[in-house]
Parts: sequence; C-alpha cells; structure tokens
Amino acid sequence: VDHLKDMEIAWTLVGHSERRTKYGETDEVTAAKVDMCQKAGVKVIFCIGELLEEREGGKTDEVNQRQLSAVIPKITNWDDIVIA
Repeated sequence: VDHLKDMEIAWTLVGHSERRTKYGETDEVTAAKVDMCQKAGVKVIFCIGELLEEREGGKTDEVNQRQLSAVIPKITNWDDIVIA
C-alpha cells in the first residue's frame, strides 16, 4: 500500500483470479489487502469469480458468496469499493 500511496495511485485491483490461482492468495489474504487499502485511503476494485471447473460444477454462487463473505466485514467505506 505504501508504494501505491508514494506513486499517488488512487485505485488498485485486489482478488484477481490470476493472483488467487497462481500465487495462492486466499479469501483471507484478499480481505486483509482490502483492509490495508481502506486504512491507507486507496480505493479498491475487488475481483470475485469462480474457476471454469467451479462454474461447470454449478458452484458460481457459492464461490462468489464465500469470497464476498471474507471481505465484507473489512469494508468501512463502500464509496471506495467496486465489486467486479
């Protein structure tokens, strides 16, 4: 977050599927990132979504709800959050 602030970046992506799958970012990690961003005044585009296998398995709603459930308690200002 400090780097974003130093570069005067107002918005950042959190929870992108590539970060989740390639780097193993969990729902808890993405929620912590949102928390840090909000405390620092950086706005967040929070990415949610299922893998192809999850979609084909009919788990889209379950995955989206799980991802949102982790982050919702961390959100202090909905004006600074976009769910994508």
